[in-house]
Amino acid sequence: MSITDHNAHGSDVHQEHHSPPLLEVQNVTGGYGHAQILNGVSFKVEPGQIVSIVGPNGAGKSTLMKAIFGLVRVTGGQVVLEGKTITNVPPETLLKRGMGYVPQVKNIFPSLTVSENLEMGAYTRKDNYQPRLEEIFHLFPDLRESRRKPAGLLSGGQRNMLAMARALMLDTRVLLLDEPTSGLAPRVTLTVWERIQAIRASGVAVLIVEQNTRMALERSAYGYVLVTGRNRFEGSGAELLARKEVVQLYLGHES
Repeated sequence: MSITDHNAHGSDVHQEHHSPPLLEVQNVTGGYGHAQILNGVSFKVEPGQIVSIVGPNGAGKSTLMKAIFGLVRVTGGQVVLEGKTITNVPPETLLKRGMGYVPQVKNIFPSLTVSENLEMGAYTRKDNYQPRLEEIFHLFPDLRESRRKPAGLLSGGQRNMLAMARALMLDTRVLLLDEPTSGLAPRVTLTVWERIQAIRASGVAVLIVEQNTRMALERSAYGYVLVTGRNRFEGSGAELLARKEVVQLYLGHES
């Protein structure tokens, strides 16, 4: 499908598949108190995709993630997971339904060891979580080496990988990541993205909010550009990177 400019063509979300998407946001509005931040956002994530939400600061990207995960009230539109409406469903219920969320900050327990953090991620499991723990250590080999270390002693990149790993300790089918490479050195950023791609390869869809627009779109099946809480552009990562207006407006500050 070709790129969509929502200033020109409205805000219809792309329609390619006949089966319901894994996650779909339909014309969602919401915000904090009387401050409306989201002004009719629509997008969808298919199984096994990495989908990026990009755009300038203040576009409502992090608010959108919180609204999907039940942390910010949705006042209009709906959020749908596997064909069932989950609008304003509390986070603890969404965890059991297969959704994981990693906020940008305060996403680990620094006083606990790496292993204890991962065990906390499995606290609602009724079965033996050891097989899942082994799968997680396979995905994140650095964490296996650091498993007895207090999480507060990890580097920024390792902390973010631990937060992702903890969110995957349940049977997660879609993982929401809010700026997982923020403030990291370029080399560490690449390592984090390698882990994100490994998560996708393991069968988990990933919805990611990123400030590094170019890196995100290069690695995403599909992308959405948000501006002032509205869809501005959408298309495959390659289509968006090829569009002059997207590059000039949102990639000018990136190398």
